[in-house]
Amino acid sequence: MKLIVKNVTKNFEKKEVLKGINFEFEKGKIYGLLGRNGAGKTTFFNCLNDDIKIDSGEFIIEENEKQRKVKIDDIGYVLSTPTVPEFLTGREFLKFFLEINQKTIQEPKTIDEYFDFMKIQKEDRDKLLKDYSHGMKNKMQMLVNIIANPNILLLDEPLTSLDVVVAEEMKQMLKSIKKDHIIIFSTHIMELALSLCDEIVLLNHGILEKIDKENLTENELKDKIISALKEENNV
Repeated sequence: MKLIVKNVTKNFEKKEVLKGINFEFEKGKIYGLLGRNGAGKTTFFNCLNDDIKIDSGEFIIEENEKQRKVKIDDIGYVLSTPTVPEFLTGREFLKFFLEINQKTIQEPKTIDEYFDFMKIQKEDRDKLLKDYSHGMKNKMQMLVNIIANPNILLLDEPLTSLDVVVAEEMKQMLKSIKKDHIIIFSTHIMELALSLCDEIVLLNHGILEKIDKENLTENELKDKIISALKEENNV
């Protein structure tokens, strides 16, 4: 399966943010999306999620040599600031989500099996979500998106404010599920992208540019990324 981005443009008044993007993302990989602040990473995600209408172009899913337009059910979108119903307990929220999506969830597990998968401790499962830490709320947001089993998982700075232990747990979890998804991971932390992602993609001058990692040491790769981003700033 592939996500094909074909000539996607998006302008805000006179500012060109996405300038005719053409790119292909493949299932089974985690893509690290890097760019300077204001480069348009979140705009790209919002366009793909159809929260913002693009000016031209299209997003296409290709599978078994057949192509179709991306649908809303193809997308799971995890925001940097988690949004959860704080008046519910973790268990109540998960039970509600499973009930309203029971017709579409493949091979459903028990609620506690899902909690175990996301490493949410037993003593926290019946607490109100308003009493969850930022990291735990982020885990719950991630969990419901994974249960929905989207073809494409968009992660917008999801690990930035997590403690070291939770961030490492989330990284290992993402690696464990990548074979079934196209995962695009937006971050401004280069070290995080290099440690987690199979491919590095820059949003540079309004287009997506893959960084070739072959035969480069980690320091050489960092220098190459920084050089490209500096060039963008000097344009």
